[in-house]
Amino acid sequence: MTFVTEDMIDAAATDLGGSEDLRLKNLEAFQQEQAVIFEYFFSEDFEAFTKAEKEYALFLALVIFRTARKVRPDLPSISEKVFMEAEEANWEKLQNVTARRFKERMDVFFDQYPQEDLLAFVEDSLIDDQDTPVTKEGREPLFVLLKTIIDCLHN
Repeated sequence: MTFVTEDMIDAAATDLGGSEDLRLKNLEAFQQEQAVIFEYFFSEDFEAFTKAEKEYALFLALVIFRTARKVRPDLPSISEKVFMEAEEANWEKLQNVTARRFKERMDVFFDQYPQEDLLAFVEDSLIDDQDTPVTKEGREPLFVLLKTIIDCLHN
């Protein structure tokens, strides 16, 4: 898989953030091409998040999806099994972390991670010292979800 650079991430976020039409087109493509991942955003598991968190997480997922399509136009659809296994592996990895601060807890995911810039984008987007709608309680589960999406789309 091609490495997604910070410039590619910034361009995707800027493009999607600046055009509602482009956002809607990417949302439609995301729904059609990655139905399993898309449906997660409307599942019972996702109900615990606030409306603002849900919308923000979907935007971040669209950035990840857009970068994936850019570097891999033949991106295959992810099966439910692949998605669930990746999510479970991420939760298991986090389960053994004893650090208390969010950034320190997420360090476990960065060691030799092939899409480090994308992962850093997600982490930075969820930190509460920025203009983010993500609550302290929502930060970790959203990180795991978005990392799982990166794992599936950028493998």
